[in-house]
Amino acid sequence: MEFENVLSNIAQKGKEESAKEWLKNIEDENGTIPLIFQRMAKRPEVLISHLLYKGAVTETSTLDPKIVELISLAVGAALNCKHCTEYHMRAAYKRGATKDEILEVILLAGSLAQASVLADAYRVLDTNDEPCKGSCDLNGFSYKKQ
Repeated sequence: MEFENVLSNIAQKGKEESAKEWLKNIEDENGTIPLIFQRMAKRPEVLISHLLYKGAVTETSTLDPKIVELISLAVGAALNCKHCTEYHMRAAYKRGATKDEILEVILLAGSLAQASVLADAYRVLDTNDEPCKGSCDLNGFSYKKQ
């Protein structure tokens, strides 16, 4: 549904009815309603604005929905969010991800999360030692070839 039509539909039905409808659609599609959505529904404008943002990001994405769910699964795992991991694992399966693909993103997420913890801890540990050469400098990223 076009963004303007979604907004018009919300304005027509009102925030409470729209929030109930969106929660029902989420439950029908995924078999459950995440706890954060249940809590946000107590303030329908919060739920609606969150889902509008989430929808705009995912619906305008050039990535395949399966890839979006695999990324979401990896982020949930890296953030140590059991509920996020479980929710996005089910969603990835529904969108065609294999068990091997799911295992791979979990391994990648774990590896990156571990590296982040180690890098931060080593920098704290080394604050009084010789500064790191090059690998600590953050100069941004450019697609231009250098």
